Amino acid sequence: MKPFAYERADSAEIAVREAGSAGAKFIAGGTNLLDLMKLQIETPQTLVDISRLPLSDIEEREDGGLTIGALVPNSDLAADARVIERYPVLSRALLAGASGQLRNKASTGGNLLQRTRCYYFYDTAMPCNKREPGTGCSARDGFNRILAVLGTSESCIATHPSDMAVAMRVLDATIVTLKADGDRRRIAIDDFYRLPGDTPHIETVLETGE
Repeated sequence: MKPFAYERADSAEIAVREAGSAGAKFIAGGTNLLDLMKLQIETPQTLVDISRLPLSDIEEREDGGLTIGALVPNSDLAADARVIERYPVLSRALLAGASGQLRNKASTGGNLLQRTRCYYFYDTAMPCNKREPGTGCSARDGFNRILAVLGTSESCIATHPSDMAVAMRVLDATIVTLKADGDRRRIAIDDFYRLPGDTPHIETVLETGE
């Protein structure tokens, strides 16, 4: 693991400002990011810790829906009585993914923002357009039985690992973000993820620091 700076954000506004610099990454539970850092697939210059921000609540909406904080642990979301009663597909999707220990630590936002990946993404000895743009896709002619058959490109056939994201898409969820300039925007989850095209390393529509 390479050296990096560490900043603990006291507010969402401070977090997006600190994450606006080159090489900065947010960290909450770290269940995906820390693994990638140990393999030196991700080498952030700065980690912006958002784990103590007040984003851990599940709140009722006037329209009958729920607002889920980005830092709600996957285990808490799966066990919430309102989710089990109204959105059982979401609870079941969360329980189907990962171990209990990981669910206790993994956050809702982090689950959605896991890196789309395959075996070759993790193997730094093999070419991977997602890891190093322009180097090629080892998966296309390699071990690819469980990889994507729809929404692929010549550059990448990796799949997103989040069961929760699939359930959220079924439920037509909306993602609310805070941008570095202080503006908030609402993004339908159907528009949140990008197809690989020629830039598979760009996986979502998020802007720098958003």
